[in-house]
Amino acid sequence: MRYSVTPHPIETLLTWVKSGEIAIPEIQRPFVWDATKVRNLLDSLYRGYPVGYLITWRNPTVKLKDGTLSAGKRILIDGQQRITALMAALLGRKVITKD
Repeated sequence: MRYSVTPHPIETLLTWVKSGEIAIPEIQRPFVWDATKVRNLLDSLYRGYPVGYLITWRNPTVKLKDGTLSAGKRILIDGQQRITALMAALLGRKVITKD
C-alpha cells in the first residue's frame, strides 16, 4: 500500500509536536500566517469543521530546517502552517518567521 488516510485528534498531533516526532523539511517556507488566520483555524476546529489534511512522510535522509536528518520522524509535507499555528496558539511555542 502506497499511503493510508488515518484521522487523528488534535491532541495526538500536539503530542507529536511536543515529542519532536513531527519535523519540517528544509524545503518548507517559513510561517506566514497572521493572527486572524490563526484565530479562524481555532474557531473552525472549535466548531467541528474539517480543516483539511496533513500529509506526512517517513524518509530517514531528508534534511530538516534545523540542519539535521529526519531519521525516525514524520516529515510534514502539507499542513505546516496549520501545525505551526496550533503549536504557537495551544502550546505557547515560539514561531520562527521569515523575519
